[in-house]
Amino acid sequence: MLVLNCSTKLLTLEKMLKCHFPESLKVYGAVMNINRGNPFQKEVVLDSWPDFKAVITRRQKEAETDNLDHYTNAYAVFYKDVRAYQRLLETRDVINWNQVFQIQGLQRELYDASKAVANSKQLDVKLTSFKAVHFSPVSTPPDTSLLMSSPPRLAYLSTADADLLNRTWSRGGNEQCLRYLANLISCFPSVCVCDEKGHPVSWAITDQFATMCHGYTLPEHRRKGYSRLVALTLARKLQSRGFPSQGNVLDDNTASISLLKSIHAEFLPCRFHRLILTPATFSGQVYL
Repeated sequence: MLVLNCSTKLLTLEKMLKCHFPESLKVYGAVMNINRGNPFQKEVVLDSWPDFKAVITRRQKEAETDNLDHYTNAYAVFYKDVRAYQRLLETRDVINWNQVFQIQGLQRELYDASKAVANSKQLDVKLTSFKAVHFSPVSTPPDTSLLMSSPPRLAYLSTADADLLNRTWSRGGNEQCLRYLANLISCFPSVCVCDEKGHPVSWAITDQFATMCHGYTLPEHRRKGYSRLVALTLARKLQSRGFPSQGNVLDDNTASISLLKSIHAEFLPCRFHRLILTPATFSGQVYL
């Protein structure tokens, strides 16, 4: 195991990962954030350097953690050899197996390899699989003509909005998620449409892997074009900073899939897999 903390090597890794799109996108996004100030206190672990076969991004050991906070305790994975990834998982001190955590990646063997090691340590594994999406370059500003009357107006979220996001996210509704969303808002780009009182009615945020997520419009404000405007604006904002504008969507979310098709987003050949791993100690205490 090698913790890569040399800034020059991390920039080299970023370039190397770009050669393995789209499977490396999650790790690539995390490494980009590390190389641009590391606001989420991440680090990189590899099996070897420079000829690595497996790479994992994780929370720095000294960062404060909540053992129930699988939102923050999240690992991104990319491997060239799944056996090397499994060996890295089994290596002492690579993963904190004593807390609830996530593993994210875009490779089909990820679940089986991770579950094999988790089973040996008696952790429960829950898999959710999504369509993976990449946004085409947004070369011109999105059409804001629907906002010509003021309000509504285009803005960005503040940490004070985290409670609203926590209440409306299908994965939210708990203390850990509230804290996580506030951290995302303070660290990464977001976009929202605000009403006459300055309250968000439609929004999207960026997560620790530079993924666009939690795109949502309040029911009473739907069918006004806000979701399209927010998605394109955030994609353009990420692209202007050199980030790949990526996202994911559940197979049965027909409304979001229709929106993504209408803005010519590319549905990638690989799928996004999110695993939530829970030690027996915390069984029944976790919001999944």
